[in-house]
Amino acid sequence: MTRPPGSSGGARRVRCRCGRTVWRQLVGNRAALDVTADADPLTATAAAALREPNRLDWCTKVTKAGTVLLWADCHRRRADCDRPHVIDHQCTAPAPPARPARRTRKPPPVPDGQLTL
Repeated sequence: MTRPPGSSGGARRVRCRCGRTVWRQLVGNRAALDVTADADPLTATAAAALREPNRLDWCTKVTKAGTVLLWADCHRRRADCDRPHVIDHQCTAPAPPARPARRTRKPPPVPDGQLTL
């Protein structure tokens, strides 16, 4: 069972660096997944066909707080779910440039036998 986070109100629409509109939400109660899913609604059958081992599909539910992404276990419960589904986003943009390593100051040398704090 998945509940939307209390403060965020569910999924929020954001733009990916590739230019597509996606849904972002933390899904789960304890070890939440940071889900980024395409905003294009699909049928349950179409979403199940696109599912892969590392690409999941999600049920979408509209509540007072907004759209909520739910774990799509409806495939096991019934033949065809009547809610719209979305699939995990696969970004086509090139990877962002790596950040330069942070430089830290070295601690001053300490004579042998002296403790450092």
